Amino acid sequence: MIITALQIMSNGNIPIKTNTSTLDELTRELSRGFYTTFSTLAHGTRVTGLQTHLDRLYVPAKKLKLHPAVDEKTLRERLAQIVKENLPHESQVRLILTKDYAEIFVGVQPFMPLPELIHGNGVHVITSKTARHDPRIKDTGFISESVAQRKLLNKYVFEVLLTTNGRILEGMTSNFYAIKGKTLITAQRGILLGVTRRVILRLARGQGMSIEYRSPYVREKFDEAFLTSSSRGVVPIVSIDNKSVGRGRVGKWTKMLAQAYQAYVEERSARIVG
Repeated sequence: MIITALQIMSNGNIPIKTNTSTLDELTRELSRGFYTTFSTLAHGTRVTGLQTHLDRLYVPAKKLKLHPAVDEKTLRERLAQIVKENLPHESQVRLILTKDYAEIFVGVQPFMPLPELIHGNGVHVITSKTARHDPRIKDTGFISESVAQRKLLNKYVFEVLLTTNGRILEGMTSNFYAIKGKTLITAQRGILLGVTRRVILRLARGQGMSIEYRSPYVREKFDEAFLTSSSRGVVPIVSIDNKSVGRGRVGKWTKMLAQAYQAYVEERSARIVG
């Protein structure tokens, strides 16, 4: 897949030569820092939760007293210019702010939404005994530390769930949720608080569900389970470690939340390209 890589400077964007084929490979080539990843929608013109994505860079940078190469306003303007080049197609964007010199890099590649078959049939996931060292901060170091787990992904394994002490925290690139009856169960500690997660919790309450904040056990029996991420939305899970979740098919609550989230995105996403 074609990757466009740029360094964002106060006086313009500098193209970076790279032979990488994924955003993770590009990230590992750069200095360690903070990052966030999102995709556009509405034919490349809108983004959901852009401010929250930018906060993943600028908030931890401020705590470390770093002075980013460009401010948020300038970065927004540059992002609009970059994704505009790919219109009317969607783009997947990764922003990286390095810890050493507070440089800002952008990696962009064409984005293809998940096939409807995945949302209709669900996915299979596996677990791994690993977790983020600092889950509240999206540090690029985790991408290098989890190379072995990322290699487990294939056409049969959609995601690897991070676990500790027999409990499920989150996915490598997603948040995890289990459903028992009308209760949505999801970890509150030891996880990255995803942009989509906040919306899903609000929508779940709106649908009459109760929320139980805890890390579900790997061996626990669930009626339903699903993942969320900014780029993929709601992704139903039908098996964990080759064991069926519920009846082994997409459940009614997951379908309901997926539909509610899609409606939310269409209504609340912010325009990035005028």
